[in-house]
Amino acid sequence: QVQLVESGGGLVQPGGSLRLSCAASGTMFRINRMGWYRQAPGKQRELVAVINFIGSGSTVYGDSVKGRFTISRDNAKNTVYLQMNSLKPEDTAVYYCNAVDSTPREYWGQGTQVTVSS
Repeated sequence: QVQLVESGGGLVQPGGSLRLSCAASGTMFRINRMGWYRQAPGKQRELVAVINFIGSGSTVYGDSVKGRFTISRDNAKNTVYLQMNSLKPEDTAVYYCNAVDSTPREYWGQGTQVTVSS
């Protein structure tokens, strides 16, 4: 059983910062990549950022977060981080951690709420 445990969400003012963490635990094959997706009310789930756990750790970002968010990894801990700066009200959403292993099988976290409001 694989679990993705997310932390770090909350309420922040526009222009502020938050850091999300997601740790994978349990019996699993090698993780190939981890990342974050988000879903706002009435909208489809969208890519925020993903990072490869193989090699140099290439990254992909959604257009709306480029230059503001940074994804990073700790392979030894099977953990991914998302540093979110210059937050905007439109960043308000439930953020979901995602992991894909080498089989490949996909896993999702339970989601963490991020609210950007004054």
